[in-house]
Amino acid sequence: MNAPIAPGGLAAPITTYSSREFTRDVAAAKRAAANGPVFITDRGEPAYALLTIEEYHRLKAGSKPRSLLEVMQSLPDTSDIEFEPPRLDDVVLRVPDFETD
Repeated sequence: MNAPIAPGGLAAPITTYSSREFTRDVAAAKRAAANGPVFITDRGEPAYALLTIEEYHRLKAGSKPRSLLEVMQSLPDTSDIEFEPPRLDDVVLRVPDFETD
């Protein structure tokens, strides 16, 4: 197990276990989760996070689904982008004939 680390801006320390360490000592990982998130790595890369149910509910409560309008309003302003689609003068559009003889 790696020593707890506290990345900038996070209040709770993050403890990291490899998959093998986690499998060998699940109880220790559960105890560490009481103090902050526990990252479980797979081949050296974070793959899972273990946290208390209270912390999960706190995070879940803060993430309400956004409406389509909210998503569109959060997009960057594109009014300064010039776009002139090509004209399709040589394309002939007609209603398809679905009649069969």
